[in-house]
Amino acid sequence: MALLQISEPGMSTVPHQHRLAVGIDLGTTNSLVASVRSGVAEALSDESGKDLLPSVVHYKADGEILVGQEALELAVEDPLNTIASVKRLMGRSIEDLSLVAEHLPYDFDRSDERIPKIVTQHSTVNAIEVSCEILKSLRLRAELTLGDELSGAVITVPAYFDEAQRQATRDAARLAGLEVLRLINEPTAAAVAYGLENTEDGVIVVFDLGGGTFDVSVLHMRRGVFEVVATGGDSALGGDDFDNLLASWMLEKIPTADTSSHEFMRALNQIARHIKQTLSTQDECQVVLPDSAQTEITVSRDKFEALIEPLLKKMLRRCRHVLRDAEIKLEDVRDVVMVGGATRVPLVRQEVANYFNKEPRTDIDPDKVVAVGAAIQANVLVGNTSDSEVLLLDVTPLSLGIETMGGLAETLIPRNTTLPVTRAQEFTTFKDGQTAMAIHVVQGERDLVSECRSLAQFELRGIPPMVAGAAKIQVTFQVDADGLLNVSARELSSDTQAEIVVKPSYGLGEEEIQEMLRASIEHAEEDMRQRQLLEHRVEADRVIEAISVALAADAALLDEDDKKNIDAAIEDLVRQRDNGNGDQIESAIEGVEQAAAAFVAKRMNASVRKVMAGKTVEDFRET
Repeated sequence: MALLQISEPGMSTVPHQHRLAVGIDLGTTNSLVASVRSGVAEALSDESGKDLLPSVVHYKADGEILVGQEALELAVEDPLNTIASVKRLMGRSIEDLSLVAEHLPYDFDRSDERIPKIVTQHSTVNAIEVSCEILKSLRLRAELTLGDELSGAVITVPAYFDEAQRQATRDAARLAGLEVLRLINEPTAAAVAYGLENTEDGVIVVFDLGGGTFDVSVLHMRRGVFEVVATGGDSALGGDDFDNLLASWMLEKIPTADTSSHEFMRALNQIARHIKQTLSTQDECQVVLPDSAQTEITVSRDKFEALIEPLLKKMLRRCRHVLRDAEIKLEDVRDVVMVGGATRVPLVRQEVANYFNKEPRTDIDPDKVVAVGAAIQANVLVGNTSDSEVLLLDVTPLSLGIETMGGLAETLIPRNTTLPVTRAQEFTTFKDGQTAMAIHVVQGERDLVSECRSLAQFELRGIPPMVAGAAKIQVTFQVDADGLLNVSARELSSDTQAEIVVKPSYGLGEEEIQEMLRASIEHAEEDMRQRQLLEHRVEADRVIEAISVALAADAALLDEDDKKNIDAAIEDLVRQRDNGNGDQIESAIEGVEQAAAAFVAKRMNASVRKVMAGKTVEDFRET
């Protein structure tokens, strides 16, 4: 018997009705839109027959906005108003500019502490607004080609995009009038494009080198289900960096170069890109430098490869780390898929083949393969297929958790957890009568909040006043298939709730991520000792708080000697809390408990007498 199929809400189709959906590869250098037509996924072309849309936006003084090739042609003569490589700024903060903006010739408005903005002759724009213009052009191209409005789009992102970068991508799409069906990782989309879900089970490595980002992902294919078991890369490394190395080398040939001129530097970078593309098919390339003497130079492939070799070694180190994270041996890799225009560089293909001991798959245009895979997935999500289609399972790149007392990070979702995922954990209050709790969401691998990245903060208010430790607050982390995080907190007895969708205004660069992972290993023992010390300090504060409250209420139950003994024990505990180690604090806590034992017993007896006053034992028996 065939199983009845249920489509996603609002996506069911009636017979002969075909919903229009597209896949979009929002790239650093070029972007594409693709769709499934007559059962075949293909990139959609503009009126001139070109399917690659340069990811470039030009802002004119009168407010007109040019996108694509028209904008690219103005890049040299008007670089300050022509925005390219904006993907490197998606989800970034002002603090992150030094990581990604070194070669971007723009004037930045740094007055907003959250999102960097680019000053143009017409207005000030951020990365989301620039990306929105690119997505608008792709949406218009799709609607003109397909002849109707779109039902939705699947948009691809680098596998190592964090929550901030993914949310920025989704926001740009919504501004562009696109219904986002899902964000999927670029490597996963490439595997779908190759139809690897229809082959035998095994391990697939996707090597994705675009203009501005590099990803390597290990996918496990089991019975048509793609599971990303590990991912790594660098969201600030790509083919643009090959261009930058070439440009820096050419600068040495121009001693009188005006490096402060945006026009000169943009022209030099365009020449460098031309050299890179030419050397992919030829052994040497002759160019004229943009200096006053119009110097002519010849660049050989050997020279170019020598320049980029350090970056290739860096990429292969990433491959080694990801395989180690996935606990996969080189000989277990069944296929290696090449994605991204920069993989056309012969040395890249050669080094990848040598490292994995097999020829990588390059039969689908590396510029189009991601958009094609996204289109196939979009076609599934809008209900146009009747077959049991591929299921995509991605992972979290870093651990997610919250801050607890003492500045400790409590992990709820460990790194490399398969998405979507929901995890909940119960916490409690620290003080008697506490009616609110601050929830601080963090991301990272260290035990201390100060060593992790802050993502968001919110408050749960309206907790019924109880003694410390009595309230039960359930904190739930939910990461959806797009990698977007929702955090909620609920006090169980009163059902008081609060939640936040994490939309941080910054992203993490790969160097920061790798540093977090390295630090978590290098400082594991130190972190464990520090965590134990902080836990003992938190326990000391709890004991001091509890005994202080009890003394304020019932000091009359104590004689002078008992009071002195308790005060001395508390003073010792305060000293050890501030200056001692974990064992010393624990010993001091025991000292307070011993000194206060008689006082605790007297308080308990007094409470019993108060409850029993005017009653007999018979009053407490069940009738």
